[in-house]
Amino acid sequence: MATVKDRAPGPADSGLNDDIGENKRLQLYRTQVTIREAEQRAFDLFLQNLVKGTSHLSLGQEAVAAGFAGAMIKGDLSFCTYRGHAHTLARGVPVEKVLGELMQRDNGLMRGKGGSMHLTSVEHGVMGSYAIIGAHLPIACGAAWRAQYKGAKDVSVCFFGDGTTNIGAFHEALNFAAVWKLPVIFVCENNLYMEYTPIADVTAVEHPAADRASAYGLERIVIDGNDADAVYRTAKTAYDKARAGNGPSLIECMTYRHSGHSRADPAKYRPEGELERWKQRDPIKIYRERLLQFGVAEKVIADIDASVRKVVDDATEACKAAPNPPLDIITTDVYADGGWAWRN
Repeated sequence: MATVKDRAPGPADSGLNDDIGENKRLQLYRTQVTIREAEQRAFDLFLQNLVKGTSHLSLGQEAVAAGFAGAMIKGDLSFCTYRGHAHTLARGVPVEKVLGELMQRDNGLMRGKGGSMHLTSVEHGVMGSYAIIGAHLPIACGAAWRAQYKGAKDVSVCFFGDGTTNIGAFHEALNFAAVWKLPVIFVCENNLYMEYTPIADVTAVEHPAADRASAYGLERIVIDGNDADAVYRTAKTAYDKARAGNGPSLIECMTYRHSGHSRADPAKYRPEGELERWKQRDPIKIYRERLLQFGVAEKVIADIDASVRKVVDDATEACKAAPNPPLDIITTDVYADGGWAWRN
């Protein structure tokens, strides 16, 4: 059983456990910085009226996406919520493709037709972002069942928020996965709030995912979702378990979003000082300190920061210059056959 004091964030762990290695740590850091810079840029572009509608950012939650993606192998599948930019970027989708999609440009991941809440890249193992709460958990089970049936070794990973744990599909998917011992990992990103409501106010247990794990014969796992090393280690163990045919895992990652639920939410419902306390455990701040503790030179860290900023800057300019998608694709890809006509 793993636990973390989620309500009282403290300083970065100074225990120098070197089981991960410098190359992987630098990768984890770069991924987190890429997510942070790209999402911050998306916010800035929204204020310039270049991103339409709304979007749901993962600012403050970068370590979860980085840790799980960093432990994946090619062929593993990610299933995301509407807060899916981070997981899409973590799987290697170029920043230009993500920002282009948010800006509804023809160079976007889906040529501007999907938008913020429907990012998908089969090539990178990103099997969709789902705007319907809980809808993707049974779908992840289906993908895992396919792998089990065919004797494949890929693992499906399903990310969702704390509010999803009170949806029927959560319990149905957990039960199905446990009964069939499917190679699927359920990852609850518990940022303490549903949309505007504290999850603790409407849930009978303290940890809405982990405290229900025993009902499905699963281990109770709660980890520090702001520490990419802790996430990476836990993910790797769960992947090994799934690939060995030993069934699913349910992992609750304690984290915190720095902004509101969406662009329309100023997050005034949060207690005074809560955001500031959690920013002390900003995942990127933690990881910079971790790299220095392991003797990584400050210049190496600064070079990563600078190179990521350049990638985001270049992607921004490419997206601003890109055309809007042509009207002749508006009715394509509505159904699986690539067309739009309903077939009875």
